Amino acid sequence: MTDIVQRYFDAFNAGDTDAMLACLSDDVAHHVNEGDIRIGKPAFASFCDHMTRCYRENLTDMVIFHNEDGTRAAAEFVVNGTYLATDEGLPEAKGQTYKLTAGSFFDVANGKITRVTTRYNLSDWIAQVS
Repeated sequence: MTDIVQRYFDAFNAGDTDAMLACLSDDVAHHVNEGDIRIGKPAFASFCDHMTRCYRENLTDMVIFHNEDGTRAAAEFVVNGTYLATDEGLPEAKGQTYKLTAGSFFDVANGKITRVTTRYNLSDWIAQVS
């Protein structure tokens, strides 16, 4: 079901965490590129707060795919970003801009996203901001 995934990404690009959360199940599993799996909307909201503090990003060139029954989806896109505040363990932030290709994968049930997995090339990002 690409509709819920499209709404999720529209909310991301609008910087609207509440609208993103509205797309998620209460027990959403959030698999980040580097780090532990976060379970539940509160953990997802905390992640979003951290990301908003450290990064400003806009996603373009979005292509969304889904399986026939709408229970799984994937998206490929370009992340256009600015590194705003130093993220722990990463290079110092000085307002550097970056551009990365990335992908996200979703499980969907009962009209809500139950899993979000995002992947990008961390080495490429580090090279761009170093």
